[in-house]
Amino acid sequence: MSILRKYLIENLRKTYNNVSYTYGYETKSKRIANRLEKDHNVDARCISGNFSAEPDGIYLYKKVRCHNRQIHKFKTLKGGIRKLNQSPYMIHGFRLFDKVRINNQTGFIYGRRQSGSYLVKDIDGNIISSGISYKKLSLIEKKRLDC
Repeated sequence: MSILRKYLIENLRKTYNNVSYTYGYETKSKRIANRLEKDHNVDARCISGNFSAEPDGIYLYKKVRCHNRQIHKFKTLKGGIRKLNQSPYMIHGFRLFDKVRINNQTGFIYGRRQSGSYLVKDIDGNIISSGISYKKLSLIEKKRLDC
């Protein structure tokens, strides 16, 4: 952030008229003076100057990979044939990191197999099911292509 700070502030000032720097010691003193706990949400309230604001919720976002660039396995099979490393993009209408419902729980597809069974985890990475059939999953939301 130290390299981009000046450039970012200059561009923000072109768009918005009320842009200024703030530093950690200022945020800390405001937090202590208002008897608030240390948290990123609280720091944002201290920076804005609105100490009594209540958060409307916490949004979780987890960055996941967009591509698996390794096309072949490292070791070759007999006869010099290289085994393909990639699974098909879609298997039974599901792909990696789709948001699905399983037994009244929301999870994400982390692993897929040709047979149609999937590894499903929650957003924290806890395993919900290690091999559930596609027939028992319902799609909530497709993975967004923001890569």
